[in-house]
Amino acid sequence: MPPAWDGASRINILFIGLDARDIGQSGPPRSDTMMLVTIDPIGKTAGMLSIPRDMWVNIPGFGYSRINTAYSSGEGAQLPGLGPGLAMKTVSQFIGVPVDYYLQVDFTVFVDMMNWIGCIQVNPTEDMVLDPIGSGTDKVVLTTGGTRELCEGWRVLAYARNRHTSGGDFDRAKRQQEVVLAIKDKVFDPEIFPTLIGQAPQMYAELSYGIHTNMSFEDALKLAVLAKDIQYENIKSGVIDTTMVTFDTVTLGGEPASIMKPIADKIRVLRDEIFTSSGALSPLAVPSGSTDVNDITQAMRDEGARVRVMDGTFTAGLDQRAGTFFQSYGMNVVELAPSPEAYSQTVVVIYKPGLYTIKWMQGVFGLSNRQIRFSPDPNSTVDVEIRLGSDLAGSIP
Repeated sequence: MPPAWDGASRINILFIGLDARDIGQSGPPRSDTMMLVTIDPIGKTAGMLSIPRDMWVNIPGFGYSRINTAYSSGEGAQLPGLGPGLAMKTVSQFIGVPVDYYLQVDFTVFVDMMNWIGCIQVNPTEDMVLDPIGSGTDKVVLTTGGTRELCEGWRVLAYARNRHTSGGDFDRAKRQQEVVLAIKDKVFDPEIFPTLIGQAPQMYAELSYGIHTNMSFEDALKLAVLAKDIQYENIKSGVIDTTMVTFDTVTLGGEPASIMKPIADKIRVLRDEIFTSSGALSPLAVPSGSTDVNDITQAMRDEGARVRVMDGTFTAGLDQRAGTFFQSYGMNVVELAPSPEAYSQTVVVIYKPGLYTIKWMQGVFGLSNRQIRFSPDPNSTVDVEIRLGSDLAGSIP
């Protein structure tokens, strides 16, 4: 497992879907879908980049091949990290950005998950036939002409995987991104989100057999709370399409195979658009990668997270002194309260997004990631709770 995410650093996650045609056959399956998602907690921006499965790239340790064979090669060779590990390494080398995590969801679990979440809305650009995988029955025709609701998990999966439109795999990649955004829209509906957060442990327990990731459940919850506040206008998406590749034919396994060779300069432009925060800086924006305390202090003030300060040392007057000290830096302290228990180390509890407050506490007092706890609670009267421990008692004037 990678180190725990600090909740404030940009992360890149590789979404992997396996080729249904390979499931049940001998040998490890190839990847059918590769989508690299980036999230910047500080700028509250995100991006999605879809990579065609026939892209001709260098797979570390195996030479040049289609990118969709990276997963199967890693699985077959039993490399450290197996298929996901080699897929992450291959994508990182190809795109030129680090890949921190992966998420692989089996088709059956995706269907069950969508049945749990409920209907989503999509806007098909062409008429298409939705066909359950491995069924051949229950086919339905989805027509154009505005918004359509997909209320059964198999229909959502069929919509996302259909490649029988004029744009083939490129259209398919765009629909997959559309489905991701539609799921975000549904899950983070204010009337539904609190319920789903409460059900998250149960959902994870029931569906985890088909969800494969190197991200901890706690980090996934942090990510969910953050994603809720990322606006659509701050989400960039792109597909490596026909303008960024050349087409060729090679021999694979003794048979001719179509491939796409990347045009590096054009893909680099798309990458930079998606993986670089840009546009007008918001009042909360900190210069990219800045660790300057003045930058972070100003961002904390602008953020205005409501903070409760609790004395976990039972030292008379410490909470008042700490509250005054924090307020002198512009922190929005709205409540002082005694702690129900003693703390040797200071703990910061995040009930709602307050990322600059976290960074300020880490920058000024050197708090570690283990001292930051995420406990999503949309009904909390404060965003952040600072439980002062003995380690900081002597640092408060």
